[in-house]
Amino acid sequence: MLALRPNCECCDVDLPGDSPDALICSFECTFCRNCAQTRFQGRCPNCGGQLTARPTRVGQALANNPASTQRVVKAHNACA
Repeated sequence: MLALRPNCECCDVDLPGDSPDALICSFECTFCRNCAQTRFQGRCPNCGGQLTARPTRVGQALANNPASTQRVVKAHNACA
């Protein structure tokens, strides 16, 4: 099951489990749509993989399986 990280690891904006603005790579690195498109041109700065829309978890599924609360923020050159 996806961890659904709660934030963009570049700008630290909140990305709830039902957010359509969260993008992930195959390692679940998580970025907001703005950072993914404008700073990283759709590629993960950690692994170079494609950033794609993270599936949303809504309703009872989100209530029963909440998103992670562990925030991940990493220093990337493009995040400065």
